[in-house]
Amino acid sequence: MSLVLQLKYFFEQHGFNAASRLADRLGMRASSVRLFFIYISFVTAGLWFGVYLTLAFWLKLKDLIRAKRSSVFDL
Repeated sequence: MSLVLQLKYFFEQHGFNAASRLADRLGMRASSVRLFFIYISFVTAGLWFGVYLTLAFWLKLKDLIRAKRSSVFDL
């Protein structure tokens, strides 16, 4: 379990270090950069959920427009 904790601390340390370095280059606070990354991750997840709902709506609409016929004699 010690290896897992060391690995976790390693990624936390370098992840926060990357946000701090980026904030220093941009002349911003590090907390603002971290919040930006959090918000952008929620936006991208929500974007794909919206695409999924749009495609599901189009498929349902296609089924409503085109009547499904089981045989040739239903014309």
